[in-house]
Amino acid sequence: MEPLQANSRLHTVIFDMDGLLIDSEPLWEEAGTELLVAYGCQLTPELYAATVGLRTQEWLQYWFHHFGIRAANLEQAEQSIVDSVIAKVEQQPRMMAGVHYILDYFKQRGFKIALATSSPLRMAEKVVALLGIGHFFEVLTSAEHMPYGKPHPQVYLQCAQQLQVDPLGCLCFEDSFNGMIAAKAAKMKCVVVPAASQLTQARWGAADLKLSSLQNFNDLLLAPMMGG
Repeated sequence: MEPLQANSRLHTVIFDMDGLLIDSEPLWEEAGTELLVAYGCQLTPELYAATVGLRTQEWLQYWFHHFGIRAANLEQAEQSIVDSVIAKVEQQPRMMAGVHYILDYFKQRGFKIALATSSPLRMAEKVVALLGIGHFFEVLTSAEHMPYGKPHPQVYLQCAQQLQVDPLGCLCFEDSFNGMIAAKAAKMKCVVVPAASQLTQARWGAADLKLSSLQNFNDLLLAPMMGG
């Protein structure tokens, strides 16, 4: 297939990672719940869903404040959760449906391809290696050490800067509400692929497109987002 012409509006695609490329959200939830249990606190799935997409540090700050846990334990807790999730991912590297399809789709059309995640860079590097998809990405960007994480747009803007592209020419794929807000705040197009249990929620209305799977994306869905 011929690459898209230089005057096409969209020329870059940026993917979130957790819950979109790899089925790691259950592992983050498991690791976070295990850690809070160690402090005598119980986190329900409903409560967890409210903070999906945040960086680990912000996730911990939120729940430590919620449960009244001493903030002095934050740094150690953050390291513990990340180590736990990486170990769990290594044991269960479950790729989401349609990942190879969507990466091949955009590669064949001449798009620049990148990743922008709230997770630490070391986890992103581990995930793309485990899934065998590292060669697709020109840039891996992490919000880990940035002043702001999602829903702030900084990680997406930084990713565009590293690629040396205009944010207005970027299309993002996200699975979380916080990620969608970050992409839209960066003035990028956004396709959301929410968890099945959240698919019918009205809050996805801010996205340019909502899908039940990466496998469902095609030229007919891309075309309306390409024009001027």
